Amino acid sequence: MRFNWSTILGVTLIVATLTCAVLVGRRRGRCGLRRAGEEREMAAHPPERRILVVEDEPAIASFVRRGLIFEGFAVQAIDNGRDALQSIRDNPPDLLVLDLMLPQVDGIELTRRIRAAEAAEGRRQLPILMLTARDSIQDRITGLDAGGDDYLVKPFNFDELLARIRALLRRTTIAATENGEVLHFADVSVDLGARTVVRDGRGLQLTPREFDLLALFLRHPNQVLTRSTLMQRVWGEDFFGESNVLEVVVGNLRRALEAADEPRLIQTVRGVGYVLRES
Repeated sequence: MRFNWSTILGVTLIVATLTCAVLVGRRRGRCGLRRAGEEREMAAHPPERRILVVEDEPAIASFVRRGLIFEGFAVQAIDNGRDALQSIRDNPPDLLVLDLMLPQVDGIELTRRIRAAEAAEGRRQLPILMLTARDSIQDRITGLDAGGDDYLVKPFNFDELLARIRALLRRTTIAATENGEVLHFADVSVDLGARTVVRDGRGLQLTPREFDLLALFLRHPNQVLTRSTLMQRVWGEDFFGESNVLEVVVGNLRRALEAADEPRLIQTVRGVGYVLRES
């Protein structure tokens, strides 16, 4: 028996969209109506929290856009990388939900261009949540190395997507309250307000996730931090993640810190976690 994969994909997307509508309907009661107290829930995500969704599959883009609007976010959807890049330059969002397989400019290249522009102009880094059907470990590493903050594989549950978005926005809010504080350890300095890192006079370009992880280590020098503590403090309690995501980010952070052959500062405590200390 031969399968028509286009038909199967179409049916899958329709079911996903209907599922989202049902879930959202259960949360809101009847369509367009809010239960008592839901104005407080909407206030947790005021309209100025803008999310840009870049996805070329219309059903998925609509599914994500409508779900996020129901949750109180202002959402714009774009279906190609070139227009997305222009929109980010003209009117930067608070968070980017980015499909990797895009026409014109793919998600990986778009992320690299965004990070390069931020570094050149000294702008705060935009939180990027990547969406993709590619689920291999190497694909995840490529996405994170390009500058992505999180990585969600299709098909996904809307509640998981929402939890990841909330976690990324919480970290952005916390970072905004830390202006002016500078952390030091050995020859490393971390400016929390400017979100810059210098080691022995050399500036480091880190992703937001790498920066948050390093800042956590500098707040607890010479203290062993368990894997669960690091995951909770950096990724948040809402994180639904792969078992190796911490190892990937620690590896990237070590490479950045040791790019000029400096001694290792982030040490592995086998079976427990990691510690920031001089060798």
